[in-house]
Amino acid sequence: MSLYAARCPVVVVTGFLGSGKTTLLNRALKDPALSDCAVLVNEFGAVGLDHHLLEIIDGNTVLLASGCVCCTIRDDLKSAVLELEDKRLRGEVPPYSRLVIETTGLADPTPVIATFMSDVSLRHRFRPGLVVTTVDAAQGAATLDAHGESVKQAALADRLVLTKSDIASAAAVDALRARLRQLNQSAAVLCAQADDFDAAALLRADVYNPSHREAEVARWFESQHQHRHADGHSQHGDGIHAFCIEVDEALDWSAFGVWLTLLLHRHGDKVLRVKGLLNVKGADTPVVINGVQHLVHPPVHLARWPDDARHSRIVFIVEGIGQSVIEESLRIFNAL
Repeated sequence: MSLYAARCPVVVVTGFLGSGKTTLLNRALKDPALSDCAVLVNEFGAVGLDHHLLEIIDGNTVLLASGCVCCTIRDDLKSAVLELEDKRLRGEVPPYSRLVIETTGLADPTPVIATFMSDVSLRHRFRPGLVVTTVDAAQGAATLDAHGESVKQAALADRLVLTKSDIASAAAVDALRARLRQLNQSAAVLCAQADDFDAAALLRADVYNPSHREAEVARWFESQHQHRHADGHSQHGDGIHAFCIEVDEALDWSAFGVWLTLLLHRHGDKVLRVKGLLNVKGADTPVVINGVQHLVHPPVHLARWPDDARHSRIVFIVEGIGQSVIEESLRIFNAL
């Protein structure tokens, strides 16, 4: 296992106010499969975990019946994580191999991800694992229309979970699902009310583990392919939209690195997500890139191509940038 894969994955659970984050956490944390998990929530009282408590360790920390540790974030996320790590090292809480963080309903999850990717005191121990966004099936469309925070939460997700579909019409659920797929083509859209929905398994997923990457990458582009042929894809727009750029000729890795660095330096706030499968000159197998705004995960070399296509495919989720602008700049750099 690589050093990167060995770090503790961080699962971010986000979603707008009232979208069901609390219900999702309560449902998942009953499962002993998450006994190796630590959970950071904003306030115990708001999350309503009392009926799961086994032992109160101190004013900020409890041990749940499933065996996992749950702490409250009062002020600073970094301080809360380091405090929890100190307790683990002192043997005051059980060891854990996964960290789940629940954001506030109005939060942009990007700073949470950035904290673990850029802070020198955290990044040697932790790494991103998954972003899960809950969306209220009954009110989701209205929330997306009225609140830009909810749009960004959906755009940054690796998994989108539709909640409260039992009180929404089938037509409303289908329309919301289609809208979310247009907004974020590479995120799986799950339904919390489905018979096969497994909340604990969802929180144990780890899309950034290199050993799991081939299956995840194949899913990215299968979703993009289905969306493109079913609904078309956005070329321009001032709002948040997604598109995929495909390049037939092999990419020069150095030129591509300079291009992506300059793109994110200039437009990082507007490039919400970038996910790519690259055919690099001189390499027999593809390279995977994955970034959130200015931050890019270490590239991963796959052992094989996930499908029969052997060309580069890069999915962007952007705000206020046309596809043609990014496409043309990449073409110029790759020709240098």
